[in-house]
Amino acid sequence: MPKILLTGFEPFGGEKVNPSALAVKELAGKVVNGFEIVTGEIPVVTQKCIDETIKLIKEHSPVAVVNVGQAGGRMEISVEKVAINVKDYRIPDNEGNQMRFASIAEDGPAAYFATIPVEKIAEEMVKQTVPASVSYTAGTYCCNEVFYGISHYIHTNNLNISNGFIHIPFILEQAAGVTPPRPSMSLETIVKGLEIAITTLTEYIEQ
Repeated sequence: MPKILLTGFEPFGGEKVNPSALAVKELAGKVVNGFEIVTGEIPVVTQKCIDETIKLIKEHSPVAVVNVGQAGGRMEISVEKVAINVKDYRIPDNEGNQMRFASIAEDGPAAYFATIPVEKIAEEMVKQTVPASVSYTAGTYCCNEVFYGISHYIHTNNLNISNGFIHIPFILEQAAGVTPPRPSMSLETIVKGLEIAITTLTEYIEQ
């Protein structure tokens, strides 16, 4: 059975949970249109986020990889279109590294576009009442780093793997009682959105 790899991140920035890890775990082992969803949690650490995802790719041999990450402050699910060859951390990663104005791959291009059907995924989420849109900025932290790094790995190894990145908001537990107020979304809605994304992706792969 062909597999689709979903990854989420460990908590960072003082948060007790990371909704990306929680959401992908909800979909572990699920079969969508004949594709099995396999999942993993990756570290919020420069380069290790890429290395751990590559390990999962080698373990599972997926036909597609979708990395998922938390984007605190966003009000909807963001389906990312482009990853840039920059790491410039606003805060240190979970091992204390604070990368500034650095390249992710010295020999890499300025950017990679996602090879999953970004616009169609966002459109389908909205149709099914999940707030979502296409985003053109994945930031310059570990989310963008893993998106770019995996794109570069796939490209340089000439692998037939589709890949992309989806940012999700804080969940309700991270927003309740916090000042100033934070935009948030229920974990249930986030999981629904990711399942819609995977369903749309399987239809795209089968074309």
